[in-house]
Amino acid sequence: MSEPNKSTTNEKVRPITQLVLGAVFGIAFGFLLQKGGVAKYHILMGVLLLEDFTVIKVMLSAIIVGMIGVFSLHRMGLVQLHLKPTRYAANILGGLLFGVGFALLGYCPGTGAAALGQGNYDAVSGVLGLMVGSYLYAEASLVLSKSVEKWGDRGQLTLPNLVGLPTLTFVLGFVPLLAAVLWAIERAGSGG
Repeated sequence: MSEPNKSTTNEKVRPITQLVLGAVFGIAFGFLLQKGGVAKYHILMGVLLLEDFTVIKVMLSAIIVGMIGVFSLHRMGLVQLHLKPTRYAANILGGLLFGVGFALLGYCPGTGAAALGQGNYDAVSGVLGLMVGSYLYAEASLVLSKSVEKWGDRGQLTLPNLVGLPTLTFVLGFVPLLAAVLWAIERAGSGG
């Protein structure tokens, strides 16, 4: 059963407002990535080699905060969720391409931009590659939408729907589980 539309005053946000908000939150995101240490090459290589779990701790923290924030705002009717469909072939191919790029460069798109912002010039090739790849994807999107994006199309899946739980029940159970994993990683890392 779908929830009624709870949207409030933000039906039409002006494009300039969206750009300003995007810039503000993008800068804040990059700042937090840099402060969290995940824009450093040796930290990123450490996670790929399973030697440094800083990235995993930052991502788990972000998932916990984001899950609570997004689902709370959605429940209050302050935001609408715009879910992308799950498409197995596109997700797998995109994940493989992302993984190869990450392994070769040592940065993902977000950390690459943050690394460039902190003066790591080795990230220039990654940022340029990101722009070229985005352009090529846009040019190929019509062909991809008729082929790869149709293979294994499962529609809009969410974890709560997949496990058959109401969203609130799922969030109330999953957040403590993620927090416990985060605590265990932190405890193992501190030797305690």
